[in-house]
Amino acid sequence: MNTKNVSLMVQPYLFFNGSCEQALEFYRKTLGAEVEMMMRFKDSPEAPQPGIVPPGFENKIMHASFRIGETFVMASDGCSTEKSSFEGFSLSLSVPSEADAEHAFAALADGGQVLTALTRTFWSPRFGMVEDRFGVSWMISVAHAG
Repeated sequence: MNTKNVSLMVQPYLFFNGSCEQALEFYRKTLGAEVEMMMRFKDSPEAPQPGIVPPGFENKIMHASFRIGETFVMASDGCSTEKSSFEGFSLSLSVPSEADAEHAFAALADGGQVLTALTRTFWSPRFGMVEDRFGVSWMISVAHAG
């Protein structure tokens, strides 16, 4: 792949299977996330093919884009009513101070599960892992200065 003149970007896209709006509100309150764009299935300019969107999903979120700090994350309710399964990855949140790490970790752990307690490591004065109430795994760390 020739990438000399192409700008590449990887963005996480999370499917919450019916709880996207609650997740967006949770991230707004806990991490200061800002929703940049949100569209519900009922507002789509093109109707979905029959049988794709579950009954009752008309008011669910078809697509959203939100920003946490400098990072954009995309999200949706998807087209499934099964419990979301976020496996095989973690979102890594780098914060400027130990106090910020404590705050973010505690906020994300509320209603979730601590995977690795927040502690000092050789790469960060504070690092921990938590699964939030929606099942999304987070790694919280303090960025080292220079």
